[in-house]
Formats: sequence, structure tokens, C-alpha cells
Amino acid sequence: MDNLLELMKSSGAVLDGHFLLTSGRHSDVYLEKFRLLEKPKVVAELGKRMAAALPEEVDVVLGAAIGGILLSHATATELSTLGIFAERVDGNLQLRRGFELRKGDRVLIVEDIVSTGGSVKELIELVEQYEAEVAGVVCLVDRTQNGVNFGCSTEALLRYPAVSWKPEECPLCKQDISITTRGRTGKQ
Repeated sequence: MDNLLELMKSSGAVLDGHFLLTSGRHSDVYLEKFRLLEKPKVVAELGKRMAAALPEEVDVVLGAAIGGILLSHATATELSTLGIFAERVDGNLQLRRGFELRKGDRVLIVEDIVSTGGSVKELIELVEQYEAEVAGVVCLVDRTQNGVNFGCSTEALLRYPAVSWKPEECPLCKQDISITTRGRTGKQ
């Protein structure tokens, strides 16, 4: 699994078309991470890579449901620590199922695909609500043009800048190309 992009392409994870992203933006490329995450050995390897990406001491690894569940678990396994996830309730990320953070916990945030960074920013706010500390952010793929500054150490296993547009500016919409909605998380 040396070349993550090649693995994604050979797994059918890189799709071309007209897509509505979780951010609400449109794109002509969609990364279907579950073509990778359906393979337990690949998830274990991704967890190793994510754990090694930021050499920080952490108490908890936090991801967002759904893709972040597998990645946070695999990363936490490598770090021999807790792996928890946040879920959307009425459009907002929350800790449920008895998960909690303690004041002062050092939290590594693990994300699958970063398109705008909105979900990571929500996770950072969630960590801060518990008076815990963000040790860093690691994502599987950063799709942004220039990276996102989360105010902490941030690493991506793969940078794959992709063009996206606001719906009213989308050239694919202007060509009446049908849109495909994939993987929406309930983010509002």
C-alpha cells in the first residue's frame, strides 16, 4: 500500500461525474472512501499511518461518524488508547453512547476526507467544550486547494486537490448534467 492514490484508483474509490459533497458544494470528482474502508487490512494499515503522522502523545483518538469510526478505531489501536466518535444529532456533532472527554485530555482528531474542513472545525469545538486539548489532526485525504489551517498540527496521508463549486456557480449544473448525491452525513 505504498501509493495511496493508486490504491484508491484500483479500488474504485475515485469517481468521475457530478457530485453533491457533504459541504454542500459540487464537484466533478468524488472519493468513495468506503472502497478502502471495507477492507480490514487496509484500514489497519491506514491506522498505522495515521498514528505515525503526528508524533504527539494522545489520550483519545476522535473521529466523526461514519468513516471516522473505523479510522479512529484503527489509529487508537496503534496508539494503544481510546478510540471514540462523534455523531450528528440535529445537524451537530455530539458525543453519545457514553463517550466523553476529560478536562486536559490530549485528543487526536482523525478525519477521512477534508473538502472544506467544516467537520474538523466542529470536532475541534467539541473537544474545546470538554476543556480537552487538540493534539493534532490527521486526515486520510485533503481535497482542499491550499490545505486548511486548523490552528494545530495537521497532516494528510494524501493531498488530492479537487475543484469544487458553490451550487450557483457549478458549470455542471449549467450544462444540466444530473447530480449524484453520495455519502451525505446529515451535515446542515
